Amino acid sequence: MADPVFLITGASSGIGAATARHAARDGYRVVLAARSEDKVAALAEELGGSDRALPVRCDVTEWEDQQRMVSEALGAFGRLDVVFANAGLGAPRGFLESTVEHWRAMVLTNVYGAALTIRATLPAVREARGHVLLTGSVAGRRALPGSLYSSTKWAVTGMGESLRQEVDGSGVRVTLIEPGMVDTPFFDNRPQGALEADDIARAVMFAVAQPDHVDVNEILVRPTAQGM
Repeated sequence: MADPVFLITGASSGIGAATARHAARDGYRVVLAARSEDKVAALAEELGGSDRALPVRCDVTEWEDQQRMVSEALGAFGRLDVVFANAGLGAPRGFLESTVEHWRAMVLTNVYGAALTIRATLPAVREARGHVLLTGSVAGRRALPGSLYSSTKWAVTGMGESLRQEVDGSGVRVTLIEPGMVDTPFFDNRPQGALEADDIARAVMFAVAQPDHVDVNEILVRPTAQGM
């Protein structure tokens, strides 16, 4: 398929923006969804303008935004071949840390938002016999002390396998991308010795580039020096 379409939530920075650049270089038209309209608009211009990249404002916790995102993507490009449910929020460890308002936003973004992205895009992905990827975490494989963030990523781990089983036999592939420590704007205090967003983007593109009969279900990527 010439000029397939790759939709990314949380595309304004970090892993999302890095993946968009890789996808564009590999010949994909890209749909760039995020709450930061100015950032995705600038990225869209960088990646070729309206013929190649569509910026869409989307708060993934809002069903109407997700529906509009898909409607605009199909209106502009006519199909969805790859969907990367990447938008996410973190929080400090400790059940007495952060605020309950931030907790609510994180749970809604990381869990409900990912589920809404699946719901909104799945009909088009089924039609294209496409690929859905979700950003999980090493924290979704090993519980971290006092980490509600870890709990949300355990939910994403389960969501990925639940989706894989639902679409079995349809030709749709599902991949859970599980980064370890990554140096992105996700962190207020930037970590040392961490992976870069580009490292995770390459893992995403590896999964997407496999033959149609190969479904890379999980990719766990950690820095060489990360013990957890």
